[in-house]
Amino acid sequence: MADVVIENLSKIYPSRSKSDRHLKTIDDISFTVIDKEFLVVVGPSGCGKSTLLRMIAGLEEISEGSLSIDGVVINNQNPKDRDIAMVFQNYALYPHMTVYENMAFGLKLKKVNRNLIKERVHEVAKLLELEELLTRKPKTLSGGQRQRVAIGRAIIRRPKVFLFDEPLSNLDAKLRSQMRIELQKLHREINATIIYVTHDQTEAMTLGTRIAVLNKGKLMQLGSPLHLYNNPDNKFVAGFIGSPAMNFIQGIIRKNGTNYFTDNLQTFKIDLNSRDSISLQGYIDEPVMLGIRAEHILLTDADGSIVPDVQLPVAGYENMGNEQLVYFELDGKRIISRSHVISTMEIGKIVGLKFLQDRLFFFDQKTELVIK
Repeated sequence: MADVVIENLSKIYPSRSKSDRHLKTIDDISFTVIDKEFLVVVGPSGCGKSTLLRMIAGLEEISEGSLSIDGVVINNQNPKDRDIAMVFQNYALYPHMTVYENMAFGLKLKKVNRNLIKERVHEVAKLLELEELLTRKPKTLSGGQRQRVAIGRAIIRRPKVFLFDEPLSNLDAKLRSQMRIELQKLHREINATIIYVTHDQTEAMTLGTRIAVLNKGKLMQLGSPLHLYNNPDNKFVAGFIGSPAMNFIQGIIRKNGTNYFTDNLQTFKIDLNSRDSISLQGYIDEPVMLGIRAEHILLTDADGSIVPDVQLPVAGYENMGNEQLVYFELDGKRIISRSHVISTMEIGKIVGLKFLQDRLFFFDQKTELVIK
């Protein structure tokens, strides 16, 4: 069982100045990667996700906490003794070697029998559709082919855990989409434990059985893609997961017979009467942040069958073929609505917006935690 258990893990670098006592790029992170799971670690640039991966690989020292695989603490083990294979962003192939030699190199270092090496290379080459490329050198390959060779070199070792550090970031959009499908298929076929780092939340949503969201070295939330999308714990996760990002509106909860939300400039009100607003009682007359996803803002019909919460002029729109994104401005902030119903739009046209109450999120202004 290749469970990876991370307990209170921290990475502390020496201070850059006298005012900073230390710099924590990983700050007291704990979670378990379950055997044969595809766990994606996602977050913005500089959040510490690659540092975390390098700590697991043994390329960065652990400052505090414990890291174990199969119940064995590996904090002080050398990288070569951890039974881990890592695929890097830049492929890291040997340019003077053929595809076959690149894939076989790790097994040759372990003095594996030549016939077994040949058998393993051809087995993996068939899996990754590299059989016709085995005699070629990396410079003659496309980006996608090079990445498959790098993945093949990792697979052939049959390690306990695979680590991927933004492996698709150098590929164009079409090839990234194709490689995501290939990685899903690969995970099913090799049935291995994978920890995959990316800044691309689309990759995270499509690849991960679970996603760990990092920000400023801290674990913000861990869960399945749909759980994070529908049940974010805080404003950061709500805004980071999903495309387009969740809309946020600053405002205040008021009470006038029933609770309602009004934006800061009081240009509109959302009656919360039909919503279970017990949790909002402690926020009466307090500033809060309302969050709602683009697909949960309806554009109301001209016949008035749906009473809008606010009417705003169209600031822009994009017809994507299968859906339409319409942009508005409210209190100087952009609001986006997404609909699969394509309608005629004009810049400046006044359109009614209806917010679905059961899809509203409210966040504490200070802690940015969701108000449950």
